[in-house]
Amino acid sequence: MYKHILIPTDGSLLSEKAVEAGIELARAIHARVTGFTAVPDYHVPTDAELTSKHGRTVSPDQHFAEYERDIRKQSEDALRAIIERARAAGVDYDAEFMQSDCPHEAIIRAAKKHNCDLIFMASHGRRGLSAVVHGSETQGVLTHSTIPTLVYRQAAPQA
Repeated sequence: MYKHILIPTDGSLLSEKAVEAGIELARAIHARVTGFTAVPDYHVPTDAELTSKHGRTVSPDQHFAEYERDIRKQSEDALRAIIERARAAGVDYDAEFMQSDCPHEAIIRAAKKHNCDLIFMASHGRRGLSAVVHGSETQGVLTHSTIPTLVYRQAAPQA
């Protein structure tokens, strides 16, 4: 049925659990996976941001280079779990990150780019004011994607 699953992650504990479940699903149905994470776009720093706490000023080029290094490390850290779990489960995989201030749009673009036929992602289940403040990338994917999306929700603790 599904042959290529996109598994986005933000590196959170819930995303890690969804990665584990997504890899298990891929193994069970003999699908390949693409791990994905979105990192914020680079924004031109203000003069204050170019001046460190110690009064040292960095150039915009140096600031950009530091940003590039930091997002590459952040992305590698977030995708490492997918790569390691897929490898251990014997599931074919690849991984990618994309810069975007709209992660749900980046997730949809990545799924289309890689010809994925399923998106498997976590939902934090935010409601009320928390949902308004933090937004919901899962809701954005569900609203705007034509690709089937399976939402992983962590079971509520038993009382």
